[in-house]
Amino acid sequence: MSKRLSTDFYCRDVLEVAPDLLGKILVRCLPDGSSIRAYITEVEAYRGTDDLGCHASKGKTKRNKVMFDHGGLVYVYLIYGMYWMFNVVTSVYGDPQAVLVRGVTSANGPGKLTRLFQIDGSFYGENLEASSRIWIEDNGLKPSYTTTPRIGIDYAGPYWSMVPWRFLVAASEASLHENEALRNGVVAHKK
Repeated sequence: MSKRLSTDFYCRDVLEVAPDLLGKILVRCLPDGSSIRAYITEVEAYRGTDDLGCHASKGKTKRNKVMFDHGGLVYVYLIYGMYWMFNVVTSVYGDPQAVLVRGVTSANGPGKLTRLFQIDGSFYGENLEASSRIWIEDNGLKPSYTTTPRIGIDYAGPYWSMVPWRFLVAASEASLHENEALRNGVVAHKK
């Protein structure tokens, strides 16, 4: 039986939360009453004002102010005028950190994920512990994972663009999770 993650789970350092999100279930209740559930398979960590790849590196703005709040809130933003990016705020008040959810078992890529889950700007600041339309559940899975540099942040300079803060479910386990997800109806709409 899966259990919704509490705020305490998110109020930790992003480098603890990011790999711990792998294998968790992202749940979205749609307006028509159906729901989508999928295992999280890929994430990236963004760690505060010192991390030049992080939106908070230039200080608090209208766009990133939710990152300066407490963990467990949703940070969404639009890129290229068409793709919403779904992030989970971590850490505590005043310490801006977030995890970009890059992939789930049924959508590889952050833009595909938000289209599938129908996530848009209205989710900005949503509380994942209290929301009736989006949350993350723990089902006890703790998959092994690999790390690589984050994607698309060359602007952050050679050091920050190369830190291995992208976490991916190990390829050997990814197909197992996909098969388990299909068997359990996790990557499907449910009424």
